[in-house]
Amino acid sequence: MDDPIMQDFINNVERINAIADEAEGFIWRMQDEDKDLGVEIFKDDTLLVNISVWENLESLFNYTYKSGHIEVFKRKKEWFSKMKMVHMAFWYIPEGYEPTFQDAKQRLDYLNKYGDTPYAFSFKSKFSAKDAINYKKQAS
Repeated sequence: MDDPIMQDFINNVERINAIADEAEGFIWRMQDEDKDLGVEIFKDDTLLVNISVWENLESLFNYTYKSGHIEVFKRKKEWFSKMKMVHMAFWYIPEGYEPTFQDAKQRLDYLNKYGDTPYAFSFKSKFSAKDAINYKKQAS
């Protein structure tokens, strides 16, 4: 993050977070000061881990692709290397629950191992909360 090439990304973080905070369907996001723990859990100091909670997948999709966030999202290649593994996972949580880095790592690992399932999925899938409740997770 100290590299000068990252400066424009860093300069946009507060603005993009503010767009999320005001977006329809937004509930909660991991605060920046909590993100150092992500390095410990993921064992990779080159990752930026972002965890947020949304009312539904449509709200997150609209924020990601139909808000001011898209301007920065389109520029990700300027700052980040292409990852070989799936790096974004969605899952259902009980109301009021704040997901942890450990939750995120488990879901990403599962998604990379088994592909889209009701336990962990991508924007490509349309699993419901009921699907997630009824899903029998594979033994890892």
